[in-house]
Amino acid sequence: MSNVKNEIPMPQDPDSVADNFLAFVQLVTVLRQECPWDRKQTNESIAHLLIEEAYEMIEAVQKGDDEEFSRELGDLLLHVVMHSVMAEERGAFDMVKIIKRIHKKLVHRHPHIFGEIEVRDDSDVTRNWEELKMQEGRTSVLQGVPHSLPSLLRAERMQHKVANVGFDWDNSEGPWLKVEEELAELKAELKNGNKDKAEEELGDVLFSIVNAARFDKLVPEEALQKTNNKFIKRFQYIEEKAHQLGKEINKMSLEEMDTLWNEAKQNGL
Repeated sequence: MSNVKNEIPMPQDPDSVADNFLAFVQLVTVLRQECPWDRKQTNESIAHLLIEEAYEMIEAVQKGDDEEFSRELGDLLLHVVMHSVMAEERGAFDMVKIIKRIHKKLVHRHPHIFGEIEVRDDSDVTRNWEELKMQEGRTSVLQGVPHSLPSLLRAERMQHKVANVGFDWDNSEGPWLKVEEELAELKAELKNGNKDKAEEELGDVLFSIVNAARFDKLVPEEALQKTNNKFIKRFQYIEEKAHQLGKEINKMSLEEMDTLWNEAKQNGL
């Protein structure tokens, strides 16, 4: 006699995207009904987990690990389906409505593919995209930039959006001169001992650096992540060497640690 409580939803055609997606939605629905943990969750209770999964996906992309990338995309898909199942339970919307809405939006936002609009390059596409958003009822080009985004990413998204409607520098010299100007103002406020004003100027410095980087097609978030990872490798090198020397790192002098730091740099870390 079988102890299996529920039949596992499986696709009729294992190679069909539609069949596999339907089976997956059915699987999540079963979990929602039968699993005590899944049943307990709400859209609100799992919302923050989606951000974590998105960052794990980004990390897999940056590593160039396609196996991990595919797994992380699966985790993101799970969250999308779980949210839709929960919403359907409370009569808000279902997966069909989600797909219909994004299908309609993509068609509307690509008149150069499905309409008569002509474009020269991707810049025209981006500009049209923002214009279409405004036609859809938005009152500001900055509407839709989430407040919950990390500050670095939020600054970059805001700057991209206003640049798409022409609020941008003519060349890269301007934004980098702005960085120097803001840095001088920060130094002046630090010298004056005005902490509140210095904090404001620090924000201006960071914002101007993001803007200058964006103009030169550098991605600040990725650049800072690479520097963070580099710092971790070099400091862990110091810790490893300290252990090999039989020393406690918190009792080493700054000069000793700095020597090991430079050694790590010479070793390509």
